[in-house]
Amino acid sequence: MSSTPRIGLSTASVYPESTAHGFGWAASLGYDAVEVMVGIDALSQQIDAVKKLSEHHQVPICAVHAPCLLFTQRVWGTDPWGKLEKSAEMALEVGADVVVVHPPFRWQKDYAAGFVEGIASLEARTGVAFAVENMYPWRASSRRGMEMYLPGWDPSTEAYANTTIDLSHAAIARSDVIEMAERMGERLRHIHLTDGSGSAKDEHLVPGRGVMRAAEFLQHLAGVDFSGHVVLEINTRRAADRAEREADLAESLAFARAHLGVTTP
Repeated sequence: MSSTPRIGLSTASVYPESTAHGFGWAASLGYDAVEVMVGIDALSQQIDAVKKLSEHHQVPICAVHAPCLLFTQRVWGTDPWGKLEKSAEMALEVGADVVVVHPPFRWQKDYAAGFVEGIASLEARTGVAFAVENMYPWRASSRRGMEMYLPGWDPSTEAYANTTIDLSHAAIARSDVIEMAERMGERLRHIHLTDGSGSAKDEHLVPGRGVMRAAEFLQHLAGVDFSGHVVLEINTRRAADRAEREADLAESLAFARAHLGVTTP
């Protein structure tokens, strides 16, 4: 990893536009890298196509997000370990050093039973960091949530070598992200920079528009010389037009650079 965090753009940030548009936005706005969200967009599932997009736009790929969402349950098959193997294959082919993965759902009992050990084995065998992401209890309102992940939604409590903090997920769980980062220490490898209001919805707001003290969090990372990836993963689905989407993506990049103390190229 470099001594200065690379600020990347998740292709999920431009949905419903395509993976190809994600690379285009990253290049035009000056992002340092791209995180590929492997999803229902067929292009995102094709290693050669993703590699060509990176080369065409001259934007490196820093991370691959494995297809572990509810709506990607059949992407790259239904075997969860097979999905992670394929994610590592993509990462190695495109030059990414991180695969972002969610903890298993409670109903994936066999997968969950050996998850912590299996992730460590994958890392040792592939040389790719599998950065396990914080999730949240599921709740329909302000009431206590249901535990839907095994071995748990907070990766700081498990023996993972690499972890991811997502500020929108932390908002739902009402987690203090600075305290979580301190618990993770050097295991914190990857950031999904976004924001949330603390509601039960996974909002993925532009950083600074929620209650997660995103600026303080970035300043904390700068203070401990965090050198992993900081990836903007925001929701621009409700953007009225291209100009509004561009403004949100540009504002997010400027916010990250300002509070990390990274000089604009």
